[in-house]
Amino acid sequence: MDEHPHGEIVKRVLFAALRAVDPATAVARFLEREGDLLFAGGRSYDLSRYRRVFIVGAGKAAAPMTKAAARILGDRLSGGMIICKEGFLRENAVGGAIPERIQVAEASHPLPDMRGVNATRRMLALLNRASENDLVLALISGGGSALMTAPAEGISLADLQSLTNLLLACGASIEEINTLRKHLDEVKGGGLARAAGKADLLALILSDVVGDPLDVIASGPTVADPTTFTDALAILQRYNLAEHTPPSILERLRSGAEGKIPETPKPGDGLFRRVQNLIIASNRHAAQAAVEEAEECGLTPLLLSTYLQGEARQLGMFLGSIARQIHATRQPLQPPACLIAGGETTVTLHGDGLGGRNQEVALGAVRGLDGTRNLLMVTLASDGDDGPTDAAGAVVSGETLQRALAAGMKPEDYLERNDSYHFFDALGDLIRTGPTQTNVNDLMFLFAFAD
Repeated sequence: MDEHPHGEIVKRVLFAALRAVDPATAVARFLEREGDLLFAGGRSYDLSRYRRVFIVGAGKAAAPMTKAAARILGDRLSGGMIICKEGFLRENAVGGAIPERIQVAEASHPLPDMRGVNATRRMLALLNRASENDLVLALISGGGSALMTAPAEGISLADLQSLTNLLLACGASIEEINTLRKHLDEVKGGGLARAAGKADLLALILSDVVGDPLDVIASGPTVADPTTFTDALAILQRYNLAEHTPPSILERLRSGAEGKIPETPKPGDGLFRRVQNLIIASNRHAAQAAVEEAEECGLTPLLLSTYLQGEARQLGMFLGSIARQIHATRQPLQPPACLIAGGETTVTLHGDGLGGRNQEVALGAVRGLDGTRNLLMVTLASDGDDGPTDAAGAVVSGETLQRALAAGMKPEDYLERNDSYHFFDALGDLIRTGPTQTNVNDLMFLFAFAD
């Protein structure tokens, strides 16, 4: 992308999208303090009446969110516990150190590990000591479902890891995955709010889910859960996973569906009267910032949607067809222009290759862009971390297919193996940003420059 004649414009638009959802900036925008009064989302909290103020949180943006909140709370911050994705602390030197009175743990994502379980147990122990005289500030971002894990009684970590692998491989949506997680874990589906007891709870949430449903983001630890054990069982049946699911999980879900195990807290439960949940940044904010920056760069922008879902390769083919239409008819956009889209696709695994959903979207678009002039497609995971790879996405142009064929590579072969990473790595067309410290789903850009 650096060698592209319009590379600087492309980078300006991408960076504008990421800056708009910077976690520290978002926290500072929604959380203000004047003396003993803390303001958030139209409510005020009188800090003078609280004996203690705690921060708890988990997710890929937990570290910068915590630094910003700690600066605002200042001397009123009593302590806390946050869980970050492994490696993200090393990439997060900006903004100074996290206060020592806040415990910090690193854990694995997207598969939970024992470090996350142990840290979550410490977090729950901290919350269990909270009283009506305390205020809990929860900082939640994408990745929190895996990082903040407390398996329900009778469920082992290995069981959860096995189920997570099954769900990721079959193409289940994040809503479906998190419905199961909420019924197998003590902290999800309102569990964190329940653990905080009678304390006031303010949650600042960075959304990584299409449409920003509060109960789905990080599996809704501070939100009432509208789903049921029966819903969770139906998902296993929908994807024919029941016979591959660990017996302990099936037993718990069936017992819950029969009413033998209490449900997660539901809408209308009185415990949520003391809870305030605020979305402070989302895919929509990132996409709108990209629209504004594209205009500044002299491009005509079109925000297609921030609700894109479905199979990654199919979305790539769809975007490739739009590229061909722009090339042939100058519709729906007259160059110079920029089409922007956001959302979260899924990848159904057929092979044993390496890649992520953004790279597979790009690979699906390669044939569509073939032979077009002055068109460039960029796919980007907003967290800088696309699947189990060191890439955030990939770049496709009208020359990509011919370059690949000249190197003996057919896109269809790599799609069959789900091996988008090695396809684009061989061409030098991967985007590597490193962790961006934010997480608001995926972004796709189609740039059309004038001849």
